[in-house]
Order: sequence, then C-alpha cells, then structure tokens
Amino acid sequence: MYYDLLSKIKNAGQAGKTSITFPLSKMDFEIAKVLTKSGYLKDVEKKVINRRNFLEMKLAFHDNKPVLGSFKIFSRPGRRFYVSSFELKQVKNGYGLGILSTSKGIMDNRKARKNKIGGEYLFEIW
Repeated sequence: MYYDLLSKIKNAGQAGKTSITFPLSKMDFEIAKVLTKSGYLKDVEKKVINRRNFLEMKLAFHDNKPVLGSFKIFSRPGRRFYVSSFELKQVKNGYGLGILSTSKGIMDNRKARKNKIGGEYLFEIW
C-alpha cells in the first residue's frame, strides 16, 4: 500500500540512501509520478529484476537533507476519507502537498482544486 511506500521513502532518506526499489503496483507508480512532478523524488522508473516488476525511485535531497520530511495518512482501508473540491485546503501554508485518488486518476490537491474534482484524500506530505 501507499503508506508502506511513504515509510520506505522517508526512512531511506533519513539513512542517506539515494535510491530504493519497491515492488510495482499501479497505484504506487502513479503516486511516485506525482511526487516526482512535485520535487519530492528525482526520478521513478519501472525495472524488471528476475522476471519481477519493481519501481526504482531516486530520492531528492536539499542541503544533504531529504526533501520528504514527514507525512500524515488520512484514508485507510478501514476508514476511507472523501473530500469535495471545496473542502480542499493548502497543506502547511502551501509548503506541503495533499494527494487524492479521483475519477481522473491520482493528483495533488492543487490540481484537484483547479479542476474542481474531489475524491478520496489519501495523505499529506511536507
């Protein structure tokens, strides 16, 4: 799940690693693409190792500190959290990012507000 992906990215950044591999899932790949566009990851690509599909993510650093500082999970399998486009607010006064699963795919809160689309509010990252 995506919360395991976020934990691994955060822990790898704190350990000083420059890249990590993670088993491929479509949702994790879409989330990684959004994080790459937002600058939290340098690059993400699909790899095949021993006939198994993996994601290879290169972490972004700023002044030798990982760009991904922390995150907060909102929607879990036992409790889904849905929001409309009018309920979307800035995360950490614009310094953070909220990720949603919408009918148009995975997108951040800025793009969802601009397109007036709501959906399942997955997590916030800063």
